[in-house]
Amino acid sequence: MKNLYIKQYFLRGLIFSGFGPIILGIVYLILSNSIEGFALTGNEVFLAIISTYLLAFIQAGSSVFNQIESWSIAKSLFFHFISIYIAYIVCYLVNSWIPFNWIFIGAFTGIFVLTYFIICIIVIIIIKKQARKLTSQLNTKNR
Repeated sequence: MKNLYIKQYFLRGLIFSGFGPIILGIVYLILSNSIEGFALTGNEVFLAIISTYLLAFIQAGSSVFNQIESWSIAKSLFFHFISIYIAYIVCYLVNSWIPFNWIFIGAFTGIFVLTYFIICIIVIIIIKKQARKLTSQLNTKNR
């Protein structure tokens, strides 16, 4: 059973990880067309591509944690949160998108935690609404 989740992690990561570098390319294209003198070295572009690929791979792969039925919701959210937080903070620091300064890291962490839990709340609300709708449909068919 564990092998299934490991395979799913890597499969999801491989399928969706290409979107990170594509989005990065779009952002760089916009910046280069809107900021006078915007330039990056080959090393900066290469590092950004590799790190966003790994970031997207980890983020997509980590969605498998929510599918492990033997785990509690809290445990799956904890592992999902920790894995993508580490991926994001490392990616941002390695690329110097935020400076290695505890004030900036703290601000990044606060924003990340707030955003993560807002998204979780929205997802929970949507799932509960869909569950009520399905229950209502089942109750109507059973009458």
